[in-house]
Parts: sequence; structure tokens; C-alpha cells
Amino acid sequence: MHKPLPGGSSDPATMPVPAVPPVVVITGGSSGIGRCTARLFAQRGWRVGLIARGAAGLADTAADIAALGGISAGAIADVADAAALERAADSLVARLGGIDVWINAAGNGVYGRLLDVPEAEFRRVTDVTYMGTVNGTRAALARMLPRDCGSIVNVCSGVAFHGLPLMTSYVGAKAAVRGFSQSVRGELRMARSAVHLCTVFPPAVNTPFFCHAPSHTGYASRPVAPVYQPEIVARALYLAATGRRREMVISGIVLAFSLVSRVSPVLAAWLTEQLRFESMMSRDRGARGEPALFAPPARGPSARGPFGARGWSAHVWLLGALRAVLSASAATPRKAPPCLPAPGHTAPDPRPADSSPPAGIVSSIGR
Repeated sequence: MHKPLPGGSSDPATMPVPAVPPVVVITGGSSGIGRCTARLFAQRGWRVGLIARGAAGLADTAADIAALGGISAGAIADVADAAALERAADSLVARLGGIDVWINAAGNGVYGRLLDVPEAEFRRVTDVTYMGTVNGTRAALARMLPRDCGSIVNVCSGVAFHGLPLMTSYVGAKAAVRGFSQSVRGELRMARSAVHLCTVFPPAVNTPFFCHAPSHTGYASRPVAPVYQPEIVARALYLAATGRRREMVISGIVLAFSLVSRVSPVLAAWLTEQLRFESMMSRDRGARGEPALFAPPARGPSARGPFGARGWSAHVWLLGALRAVLSASAATPRKAPPCLPAPGHTAPDPRPADSSPPAGIVSSIGR
């Protein structure tokens, strides 16, 4: 039976790390959730591969990882371009070694009523948020299936359970991500593959997403309360990547909304309609940033946005605590999967002898 990746404990600091650290690749790794997740994996001793459109953002995230004493490599690619994403994945494998975890965290959005949103902008959101996840999953599977090992984490959203107004392109893309992930998961089970796929549903998160999203409402956009800091989502993604859950909701509000949507879609629709237009818009000029729908911002985006947010989540803490209890009560200790060396075992470095950065690599930071 396939065993989970190392890191089953709720406290990643206590996780035994193999002699050759595992590798995680994160799309959208230059800002927001992706950037925070990259930091967390680096803190836990993982080699981190970063994929994003902008060199400035990649360099900033690589500097974060270097400050933590970690190893990273970055590749410039637009996730909507499948060929470019394949080249980026090849570059990262050549520099870091085989990919153990792939996290699809790239996404974008547009605010406005359906008829007010230009077709090109609507299609761009679909291409990045949905097709970018499809392309990333293809790239990951192409490298994991031959080894019959690895985990893919697709970052979805709580809006996949019931749509919000003024976000038609984003909501449609995230609903598609959920259905797509369920289908791929079924195919993996049919093939009896040890490769695992988990879909994660975050709440509203304080990231630069809202500052860079075009708005056709006359106001800048903002997340709907309650809002959480991206570090909370990063911790949940770590749990998802190192566990075996098929789907993971983050925060009590998303859990409650998902249950209501299943039990009473009419009630879920009514609750959604109670959201005031003002709750999704901001009159603060500081909330309106440089548009980044079709091109990366000139300056590297940050991990957090300008909005107030919670820095804790009881739900994520409980998920970690449950993981710790189950790990402690296991009859036999967890072992590393076939693609990773067992803790304490000195394995050869999986990188080729010539480890000079190939085309596409924009940064590589060593310990």
C-alpha cells in the first residue's frame, strides 16, 4: 500500500527529513498563497521550484527562501501556455530533481457584471485559473506516473460550492477545477496509481489578488469577510500535500457553507443574496493596484494584501491536531514512499552531474 509523503505530523517542525530533501513545485509562487506556501516548505527542508510570469516576483520569493537557508529554483512561464509550462517543469527537474509535490496555486480574477466584463478578460481568467490548473496537473502527472509516486494539490475556492455575484469568470473557473480534480482522481483510482490528488478550498484570503484584479464596478475590489492571512492557507496546503485527503476545506465558514449548499441549495442562494454590494468593493484608493491580468506587475507582488485579516484558524489547527493523533496511534511507523529515501538513509543526489541551470531557470539559491 502506498504510504503518505513524510510530514504526517501536525507539527511539521518535528517531521524527519530525508538526507536528500523532497521537491515541491508551486505555480503562482511569486505572490500571495503561492509565496507563503513556498516559504513554509522551505522552512521544513524541502527544495522549492517556483513558476510564475514575472522575474521580479520570482526573485523576491527566492530571496525569502535564501533567507531561510533553503534551496530554490525559479522558471518563468505563463500557466495558460502548456508548452511553456512543460519547459519550466523540465528546467526545475534538471536543477532540483524529481518532483514529489506539485501545487497549482496560480489564479486571477475580474470583477463586474457579466455583460460589463469584456470577453477577452473573461477568457483570460478561464485560461489561467482553470486551464492553468489543467496544464499544471498534466505536467505533474507526466513526471509522477512513471515513478508511481507523488502528490498534486489543486487550490480551488469556497465559491466553488455556490457562486458569488460579480465574479462570474472566477467562480466558473473554480467550479470547473473541482469537477476536473474529481475526474482525475477517479482516473488515478481506476489505474490503481499511487499518485494522489487533493483539492483545497480556501476562504477569502488577504493577498494582492484583489488589488491586481480589473474591476468594472467603479470601485476597487476587496475580499468578503471573514478574511484570513495567506499563511493559514499555506499551512493547510502543507497538510494536504503530505496527507491523503481527497478534498480539504479551510475555515469553519467554508465548511458550513459547503454543508448548507448540499443540504439546502435554496438556503445557500438566499444567504449569498444577502451579501451587500459594498462588502465586495473598496473605496480605499490604496486597494487599487497595477492591473496584472495580461502581464505581470512591474514590481514583485507581496505575499499579503492591504486588508485586515485573521492570522489564525481553529479549523486548520484541528486538522493538524487530528493528523497528529492518527499518526501517533498508528500501529507501525510511517515510511517514505518509493520515490523518497527513508528518514536517515543517505541517498544519492537525484540531480544530473551537470547541474548548471538550463534555459528557463531565473534563480537558484543554495543553503
